[in-house]
Amino acid sequence: MDFQLSVTDSKSSARAGVISTAHGDIETPIFMPVGTVGSVKGVTQQQLKEDVQAEIILGNTYHLYLRPGTNILEQAGGIHKFIGWDKPILTDSGGYQVFSLANNRKLKEEGAVFQSHIDGSKHLFTPENVIDIQRSIGADIIMAFDECPPYPSEYSYAKTSMELTHRWLARCVQQMSNTEPKYGYEQSLFPIIQGSTFSDLRKASSEFIANMECDGNAIGGLSVGEPEEMMYEMCALCCNILPEDKPRYLMGVGTPWNILENISLGVDMFDCVMPTRNGRNGMLFTSQGVINIKNKKWEDDFSVIDNGIENTISNFYTKAYLRHLFVANELLGKQIASIHNLAFYMHLVKQARHHILQGDFAEWKNKMIPVLKQRL
Repeated sequence: MDFQLSVTDSKSSARAGVISTAHGDIETPIFMPVGTVGSVKGVTQQQLKEDVQAEIILGNTYHLYLRPGTNILEQAGGIHKFIGWDKPILTDSGGYQVFSLANNRKLKEEGAVFQSHIDGSKHLFTPENVIDIQRSIGADIIMAFDECPPYPSEYSYAKTSMELTHRWLARCVQQMSNTEPKYGYEQSLFPIIQGSTFSDLRKASSEFIANMECDGNAIGGLSVGEPEEMMYEMCALCCNILPEDKPRYLMGVGTPWNILENISLGVDMFDCVMPTRNGRNGMLFTSQGVINIKNKKWEDDFSVIDNGIENTISNFYTKAYLRHLFVANELLGKQIASIHNLAFYMHLVKQARHHILQGDFAEWKNKMIPVLKQRL
């Protein structure tokens, strides 16, 4: 993997660059649709390419390990061939899912013992086998195994958790060097900064992660319930320490305004289930603000969903038709809303990139955020 930084905004820390992988280039800042089990829920790979114009998607180690399993993925020739996606893929290590989904999890130095949320079977994730599993999955970018502490956390817990994450990271790095990729292309490891909302822990974790000199770096453990301003404070602290010549990935964030604010702090990569999850429930993010499409006010509104996004379903279907689909409980409604939201997120980060390159990102961002936040 290679990262070329093109420009940094003069009035903020916003950056535009290009990440090069074996499966293509990714222009940053970028939003990555979440395809947890090898599928972005309700959206086909063709729609991701044509309507959303996605450049990279996510898979999840925990879910893909349980179903369909590494044996099937290896027989298929890796995740790209299995799901029919020839662009870059990133896999989350599964740490967050172990700690949020699994029953009766037990944390120890070796790794995490957990029960499958599917059938209750017991499994052990270690830094070593999580790297091995991700080798078998075959993603271009793979994440180190970490523990994501809840918010709020006691200082002592957050510190102990962070130190365990650091020890696990050293083992992940060693396992990467001891193993080879399985499908003829290189894979890049991203470590994850932890430390909850404690500035000294975030600083220590950022310095530790930066010193590992991996291909990119991630900021984890945010957008888990803490106030937005605290998220921005922690993110800024991390970005000020992380190396400028490596991509920075803020995990699991967030709303359109969260993304713009964190771009201004120096983040390059984002993912979140919000566009699809909220879309399935009738919440649309648009260039004019937030819409609950199930509200009666849209019943006879024959304007398109969002005329600010060209050449997508967003300016093909009307609000009245989409509301009708939701009221009728028609699956197509959930699909259109999901595709629209993803397309809007991609449109937003592309606009951000355009304004960074143009030199007026800070002014544009400050005008956009109040518009994006308003409820229509």
